[in-house]
Amino acid sequence: MGWLSRFLAAVAFLAVGVVFSPETFGSKSAQQLSTYLKLAHLLAFSTAFGAALWVTFIGGIIMFKNLPRHQFGNLQSKMFPAYFSMVGICCAISVAAFGYLNPWQSASTTERYQLGFLLSSFAFNLCNLFVFTPMTVQMMKQRHKIERELNIGDEVGWSKNLKVAKSDPKLASMNKKFGMIHGFSSLANIMSFGGLAIHSWYLAGKLNL
Repeated sequence: MGWLSRFLAAVAFLAVGVVFSPETFGSKSAQQLSTYLKLAHLLAFSTAFGAALWVTFIGGIIMFKNLPRHQFGNLQSKMFPAYFSMVGICCAISVAAFGYLNPWQSASTTERYQLGFLLSSFAFNLCNLFVFTPMTVQMMKQRHKIERELNIGDEVGWSKNLKVAKSDPKLASMNKKFGMIHGFSSLANIMSFGGLAIHSWYLAGKLNL
């Protein structure tokens, strides 16, 4: 099943849920708008949180431990722009919906803090998308070029790189530069995920099961 078929199937299930929800029948347009905005916020937030959880703590680690390092890096250079774009869009939708449902003037202190956490996640994600990721990819390509000249990079893990870097100042310098930029990118990603994680605790407190 192609991505378009999967997307249409998901939309169809969502449409059925909306049509047969209790809020659809006998509710005023203002109440319907509120429900739709809550749905948009929940779906966007859960998508961003789930994607961040998987990429940060599961998918990336599995790929690093099983793919040749250059292949892993090239895959990440294609995946991360799409990942940060999707999470950024989802964060923007969450911020807009949450801000509309909780206007700043009448919002409680807790709600204002939550909006701040969502905005911080959005901001850190944008930093990764437009600043750190392009710099990391550029630095990675430069390091790959040096490593190919040294006949390394086709192995899994860092062992050969670290061994060769001990006797090659050029590679050691590139490792240091790449590590610094990649560290900033990882920190921004963790901070973005942290804001989403804090908001998940807030949403859990709103559940009435």
